[in-house]
Amino acid sequence: MSLLEVRDLSVEFDTLDGPVHAVRDLSFSLEAGESLGIVGESGSGKTVSVLTLMRLLPSNARVTSGQVLLDGTDILRLSEKQMRAVRGKRVSMVFQDPMTALNPVERISKQVGNTVEYHDRKATRQQVRRRVVETLESVGVPDPDRRADQYPHQWSGGMRQRAVIAMALINEPELIVADEPTTALDATVQAQVLDVLRQARADRGCSLVLISHDLGVVREVADDVLVMYAGTKAEYCDRETIFADARHPYTRALIRARPGWGPRTERLFTIAGRPPDLLDVPEGCPFVPRCTESEGLAACRTTVPPLLEVGPQHVAACHRARELDNLGDLAPVGTDGGAA
Repeated sequence: MSLLEVRDLSVEFDTLDGPVHAVRDLSFSLEAGESLGIVGESGSGKTVSVLTLMRLLPSNARVTSGQVLLDGTDILRLSEKQMRAVRGKRVSMVFQDPMTALNPVERISKQVGNTVEYHDRKATRQQVRRRVVETLESVGVPDPDRRADQYPHQWSGGMRQRAVIAMALINEPELIVADEPTTALDATVQAQVLDVLRQARADRGCSLVLISHDLGVVREVADDVLVMYAGTKAEYCDRETIFADARHPYTRALIRARPGWGPRTERLFTIAGRPPDLLDVPEGCPFVPRCTESEGLAACRTTVPPLLEVGPQHVAACHRARELDNLGDLAPVGTDGGAA
C-alpha cells in the first residue's frame, strides 16, 4: 500500500463569475521514503493540490470529487479534530514564504516548539527545548541554543526557511509537503536549503512532495515528476526520463524554457500564449492553443487526450505522446559549450 494515494481529485473555487475548476481528476501516489516533484506554471493547480492534502483550502474552495488516502485512510473524510492530529504530526508542510509562516513577535524556540507541545502534552519544557535545539542543529542552524531565543527579523531569509523546515521536521512526520521552499532565495542559499531537505529525507526516512516551477530544483530532489497543466496531470514519470524523453509538448516546452538549455547563442525560449481560463475550460486538450505539435490533428481541439502509457510507469496526456522523439537535442549545455 502506498503511503499517499490521490484518486481522481477535483477542486473548485466559488467566485462571483462562477466556479473555477482549479484541479480536475488528478491522481498520483507516493511510496514511503520516496520524493515527488510537482511542476507547472502559476495557476496549474500545484499548490491547490497540496493544500488539499493538508486540508488547508480557503473557505470558498470545495472538493467536488476524489479521495486523498494516507496509509489507506481518506483524510478528506476526517473531522477537523481528527485532522489536527494528522497535521504537524504525520504530515507537515513547508510554506513558500517564511516571513508569513513565522510570527514576527514570537521567538523561534516558541514557534518551533509549539507543534511538540500540541502533539505531546506530556513533554516537559526542558524536553521541548532540547528537541527544538536538536532539530535546529539538524537543519544547519549555527549556535542553535542561542539563535533559538531570537526573533524572525534577526534571521536571514535562508535561516528563516531552515526554521520553517525545522517546524515541519520536529515531530518526525511520515510526509513533508514543501511548497516552493526556495523561490525567494538566491542560488547559493537555495542549494543549501535543498541540501537540508535531502539530508532530512535521508536521515529520517520521510517522504517528500516538492512543489516548484523550477525544473532544476525538482531534478535535484525528486525521484518522480508530475507535470500539471490547467489543473490536470499532463505527464508523470521518473526524474531521469522526464528530462531525456518527455512526451507531452508542455513538458518539452518547460524544459526548453529553462535557462541553461540549448545553445548559448540562442535567445531564451518562451512558451507562447497563456494557460486557459479555468472558469470556462475549453473542449479538447487545454494546451492546444499553445502547442506546436497539434497541427493537423483535429482530435486535439475536440477530444480530451487520455493518459497514454509511453514507457514503464510513464504516462502523458497527449494524442501524439507515442510519436514524439526523445529530447537528446535539448541536453544541458556545460560551461565549455559542450553537453553537460
